[in-house]
Amino acid sequence: MNITVTQGAEDYLAELLEKQNVEGIAVRMFVTQPGTSYAETCLAYCRPDEVVEDDVIMEKEKVRFYFEKNSLPYLEEALVDYAQDRMGGQLTIKAPNAKVPKVSADSPMDEQINYILYSDINPGLSSHGGEVKLVELVEETEGYIAILKFGGGCQGCSAVDLTLKDGVEKTLIERIPGLLGVRDVTDHTVTDNAYYK
Repeated sequence: MNITVTQGAEDYLAELLEKQNVEGIAVRMFVTQPGTSYAETCLAYCRPDEVVEDDVIMEKEKVRFYFEKNSLPYLEEALVDYAQDRMGGQLTIKAPNAKVPKVSADSPMDEQINYILYSDINPGLSSHGGEVKLVELVEETEGYIAILKFGGGCQGCSAVDLTLKDGVEKTLIERIPGLLGVRDVTDHTVTDNAYYK
């Protein structure tokens, strides 16, 4: 479990917990809607009667942390920090894997595809207001075909075939063994919000 809580954050949280005046109160950390673009990393007070059986515990010097088991892959490499500034200070949580958990060659193919789409491909498409999502994996005799859906400004964009074939497909095939190619499910006759007119 690779989660860092800085000394400043621990001191600040310990102070907050003390003010609650509840014996044994701790902090619970979890991700809502993990693995989606809406993922939010949350910290909450956790009274002893709110502990969930399979929570994972991290004991710090001043604060006990409970991590929701299902959130753990999404909390890898998370950093909880407290930065002092002129206004007092601010608690910040950085969780680079909240939207997509870190994957390895052993992870299921759909997770590997989602990770590459999220971390490498979508940031480039977002400048056009576009994004691409994995809809499903279809098994063929030789391997798999990824069915992708383009949204936002990519929908109805005349350059989407080039984008799809050249960029996305090439990247995915190079990086994921067993993937044969990609197909697009989006209906490109809808051009309402296309980037290129």
